[in-house]
Amino acid sequence: MSLQAGIVGLPNVGKSTLFNALTAAGADSANYPFCTIEPNTGIVPVPDPRLGRINALIQTQKILPAVVEIVDIAGLVRGASKGEGLGNQFLGHIRAVDAILHVVRCFEDEDITHVEGSIDPLRDIETIDLELIFADMASLERRIERYTKLARSNDKAAKFHLDIAQKLMAVLEDGKPARSGDWSEAEWVSVKDAQLITSKPVLFVCNVDEDSVSGNDLTATVAAHAESVGAGVVVISGQIEAEISEIEDPEERLVFLEDVGLSEPGLAVLARSTYHLLGMQTYFTAGPKEIRAWTVKVGARAPQAAGVIHTDFERGFIRAEVYTIDDLEAHKTESALKSAGRLRVEGKDYVVQDGDVMHFRFNV
Repeated sequence: MSLQAGIVGLPNVGKSTLFNALTAAGADSANYPFCTIEPNTGIVPVPDPRLGRINALIQTQKILPAVVEIVDIAGLVRGASKGEGLGNQFLGHIRAVDAILHVVRCFEDEDITHVEGSIDPLRDIETIDLELIFADMASLERRIERYTKLARSNDKAAKFHLDIAQKLMAVLEDGKPARSGDWSEAEWVSVKDAQLITSKPVLFVCNVDEDSVSGNDLTATVAAHAESVGAGVVVISGQIEAEISEIEDPEERLVFLEDVGLSEPGLAVLARSTYHLLGMQTYFTAGPKEIRAWTVKVGARAPQAAGVIHTDFERGFIRAEVYTIDDLEAHKTESALKSAGRLRVEGKDYVVQDGDVMHFRFNV
């Protein structure tokens, strides 16, 4: 599955520095607004120690982790919804992603200018949120106009979408994002169809200096805000992550991490948090050619999981053979698992669990 998360925020908060460290894609980063003109895109692996646990017992030619596509979108400024900066262009890029990584500056540095002249994370968050809300209101106005015309002919679907669009407008006019509304399952389908930026899940990424990897007073205010709006939060030092990304030797990297007080790179936490923000989970396939992590939505059934590999697998699905990594470690081989009755045979109604190891049987 192609999962996209867009990195957004004000200029000079560290978006491109984080993106470079995440993807090693070489996006420019400089101390002035609008350095990123076109969105830079990179594929980021999702670190998962379970791949190594499987490989310890099943030898293979290659190991493929799950991935998230990260889009580095140029900095928004106050007035972006009205075209300030390069607002309209950038807002269009944001609308295309599945989730938003909102980078917030939580560090002081006199050598790096701030477009608002001072460091205030909550003010910065409000600036971005309002611009996205204003952009969504403009989009909704067009949607309401379209469905108003269609509803005049007693089109039931049009009337339903018009009703939801008007409810959405009321939420936005109250200064709240679309995702904050109390939507039924059917209503949420219409909300998603509207493709509003503020309907997307958000993860706040607090960019701190090298001395604040465990957080500081500024990150505490962001964390409190995130909890109040049902969003996630990650604390990360873009500067440290940039240095880590340049260390190729694994042992040297571990020493560096220990020196700065980290058990793993902050970007590993960010990648996993992004993955879960999108409501995804992982199942594995394992064999002599490859051990691979596959991405499925939480709640997916076995045929849908098979379809992630190939549509023919879903179409011709017969059954899935499933086991857990814990059972593999206890019994050492798949044949021993089968003999012990720990290799389960599951049908079309089986709901995939995070961490399942699966083999599919299907007709072609």
